[in-house]
Amino acid sequence: HDVGDLLLVAVAQRLRAGMREGDTVARLGGDEFVLLVEDLGAEANGAATLAKQLGEKLRETIDSPFTLNAYEYHCRLSIGVSLFNAQDTVEDLLKHADLALYQAKRAGRNTLRFFDPAMQSALDLRSALEVELRQALKRDELRLYYQPQVDAAGRVIGVEALLRWQHTERGLVQPNDFIPLAEDTGLILPIGLWVLETACAQLKTWEGDARTRELQVAVNVSARQFRQPDFVAQIQSVLETSGAIPARLKLELTESMVLEDIEDTIEKMQAIKRLGVNFSMDDFGTGY
Repeated sequence: HDVGDLLLVAVAQRLRAGMREGDTVARLGGDEFVLLVEDLGAEANGAATLAKQLGEKLRETIDSPFTLNAYEYHCRLSIGVSLFNAQDTVEDLLKHADLALYQAKRAGRNTLRFFDPAMQSALDLRSALEVELRQALKRDELRLYYQPQVDAAGRVIGVEALLRWQHTERGLVQPNDFIPLAEDTGLILPIGLWVLETACAQLKTWEGDARTRELQVAVNVSARQFRQPDFVAQIQSVLETSGAIPARLKLELTESMVLEDIEDTIEKMQAIKRLGVNFSMDDFGTGY
């Protein structure tokens, strides 16, 4: 019992250290703890995603061995999650979380489950997509489509590169279904580099045809991609490797990205401009 008490104290300390300042950690009884996490957003899917990320982080924290009275002890954490709804009572919330915990234990323990089956299904799909997206580049499943851009006279003056995922089983996956996931997981960095390399290779190919050699290709750049310290060097390397004319490449930035860190943005834009690359502002005026 004494060692068990030491373990409970150590678990409580790790849980507390893994939470934010305004969150609440309580011990309900026995080996069960209750965590109250606030301000994860008003939108259910976003809140669920953040709750899952926190739960996985806490599981990893508890997964590290505990040293108790000079002995090493390994512990596992099962987590049940319930989201607040306006009509929920405290009793409802605790009951729903407890039912979700029971499902986590039935699933083999050391896992996380949501009370809402639809929410759990959505998160399971997201997890599966993440695993598959990590393989998409290796399996050559990503595609670039080129949408024509025309002037007032209807002449094609350029194209915008649009990313699609040609999944072997799911078919054509639209960007809204995987780009946010790529952003959250950091996969947007290797994918973004692939897009730049593919678009510049296409530019080089189009140089050999009189109908396409004057076209510009516009490529969307994510904030995470643009903030990389070596982003300018990446652009330079892609241009040199492909042999594409820099003036034919146009990077599309959102205004929110530009305003995020103005000094860094200006410095990078000037450096990229010196390479001969152009810019355009994407989604200008949409909410800012």
